[in-house]
Amino acid sequence: MATTDERHEQFAALHQSSCFVIPNPWDAGSARLMAALGAKALATTSSGFAFTKGRPDMGRISRDEALAHAEDMLSATALPVSADFENGFADDPGGVAETVRLGGEIGLSGCSIEDTSMAPGNPPYEFDLAVERIRAAVSAARALGRPFVLCARADGVLNGHYGVEEAIRRIRAYEAAGADLLYVPMPGEMADLKRVVESVEKPVNALAAGPFARFRKADFAAIGVRRISVGGALARLAQAAVVRASSAILDDGDFSPLLDAAPGATIDALLAKGAAGAAAE
Repeated sequence: MATTDERHEQFAALHQSSCFVIPNPWDAGSARLMAALGAKALATTSSGFAFTKGRPDMGRISRDEALAHAEDMLSATALPVSADFENGFADDPGGVAETVRLGGEIGLSGCSIEDTSMAPGNPPYEFDLAVERIRAAVSAARALGRPFVLCARADGVLNGHYGVEEAIRRIRAYEAAGADLLYVPMPGEMADLKRVVESVEKPVNALAAGPFARFRKADFAAIGVRRISVGGALARLAQAAVVRASSAILDDGDFSPLLDAAPGATIDALLAKGAAGAAAE
């Protein structure tokens, strides 16, 4: 059974070899299910967690809430966990560094920091400030004195604020600032994602959601992607099932969608399997 230090080492090592999938649970139960089904590591999802609070995505979760949620994920399974820390819950580099420090102190093996602010419309930070924010985050990660995978995200393509060329300019600068992993969510097409991968030397994360969900792990691996996440897509899939079944029940009095529910004994067994070793340390 891995110790905390071994979990950090194992998580860092995952990014240095072949392509792997890091699913995104939104609560302790989904984390344990994913662990039981073979996940090697987990990453939180800001949108999925926001849904559990009855809130929309993007800047509606505080740093304290995100840290408490990450602690829940860490205690749920024995797997390493990386946190979606949105914009670092701060505009200034010092605030971002503090978020990374706090994440490291609770036992996270990594986190991601976006280059978009929480202002209306989520505009990107000016280039130099965006780079300085990542430089500060990297410094805080290195000060932990152990492996911590700092993922730098260029979210302007996803949010419609800049194109792939600017995203590549930014992740190259983030790489030079010391980021361990680069991430450009939804860069148009697979050919664009390939350009992203080829533009840097460090590992690249890809988001398998939206139009990219039609591809398989082998397709991402073939262009050099090292890590694949799903963001809030699994959480939205679960919500879609609730919406469909509840609509049938409440609108038509039709309970037949419940026939697809997993047996309680099956879920209980998976939860127990996923929790194995979680409290051993």
